[in-house]
Amino acid sequence: MPRFERKQNIFRNKDALGESYQPERIEERDEEIEAYMDALQPIIDGWEPNNVFLYGNTGVGKTAVTDYLLDVLQEDATEYDDIDLSVLSVNCKTLNSSYQVAIELVNTLRPDGAEISTTGYPQQTVFKKLYSELEALGGTVVIVLDEIDSIGDRDALLYELPRARSNGYLESAKVGLIGISNDFKFREQLDPRVQDTLCERELQFPPYEASELTNILESRATVAIADGSYDSGVLNLCAALAARDSGSARQALDLLRLAGEVAENNDEEVIAETHVDQARSKLEQERVEEGMRELTTHGRLALLAVVSKAAKESTPCRTRELYQEYETLCKSSGTDSLAQRSVHNHLSDLRMLGILSAKENRSGSRGNYYSYELDVPFSSAVDAMADVLYLDDEIETIREIARMNGVA
Repeated sequence: MPRFERKQNIFRNKDALGESYQPERIEERDEEIEAYMDALQPIIDGWEPNNVFLYGNTGVGKTAVTDYLLDVLQEDATEYDDIDLSVLSVNCKTLNSSYQVAIELVNTLRPDGAEISTTGYPQQTVFKKLYSELEALGGTVVIVLDEIDSIGDRDALLYELPRARSNGYLESAKVGLIGISNDFKFREQLDPRVQDTLCERELQFPPYEASELTNILESRATVAIADGSYDSGVLNLCAALAARDSGSARQALDLLRLAGEVAENNDEEVIAETHVDQARSKLEQERVEEGMRELTTHGRLALLAVVSKAAKESTPCRTRELYQEYETLCKSSGTDSLAQRSVHNHLSDLRMLGILSAKENRSGSRGNYYSYELDVPFSSAVDAMADVLYLDDEIETIREIARMNGVA
């Protein structure tokens, strides 16, 4: 019977490459940190806090910088007797309305056993309970709402909270909001009244460049990886791959961590560039599989239609051509097909998930149309499809066509 044995030949502290790790210094975000500190300065000066909105793609440091600066802010605030600072953080990913966010905040503020039910209260009653809890807490309260775009257009809380003091709902408590979003258009989607009330300061976090990602990896590798345990080009390769794809530090760190795990599992003592290539393939397949978990059966069949066209070297491909392929796959699987417009919507979803890319073609009087193609390696897409779709014969046929056409 196999036994578990501890492996320590490559990693010194693998946790330093994880998402929850908070470094002592944030690399390559000096300008953003300076602007962010300016926005938070009124708290130390004893005034009402600004409302701050942060925008940027996943993995570009928005949450990491926020956690870092708020820790520093709380520590520095203890130097002033007239500042009583509290920070509340809520991730809105699974909270799709102001109502749910307000209940989460109320229950965060209440002691164990005194939480309120997540249903059954009128919205204004929940807001009043929140005001009561904030007033009881008193002082300055900074509320961080990560992934705030998840609440969509059900944004009443974003209008109510900044006005709570002027409307007489709060007297002693001074509340500021920090909203963090991956959606650059989120502000435009808000009710105009919310925009006017809420968005005092906006900060954008651009994608990292390859050189910046290399510096970030070097600082983490010093903590995470044993001396002499990676080849000289490994960090540059991880940085270049992540910069080319998304500019995400999270992706670069994941590549390095997984490359180390691949090397360890092969009983090798040094991470090589070949391990990074293997890690990239695995992460790309996981990315497709994660995206596919959010898809319906028809969304998966729409993706398989693109994969089939890619095997025939027929991409980029127009929606109407993909629809014909989709109908063929529906017949093979015994599934009733949807209308072409619905399939177009599924293709758009796949584009939003980063699995497909689309190019807009302008054809004058005939109108504009999109051409779609895979935005992930063909092999990663096929392997992911094989794991979630019960169409073994069709997928094997696609693999054979791809081999004949030399599609990797």
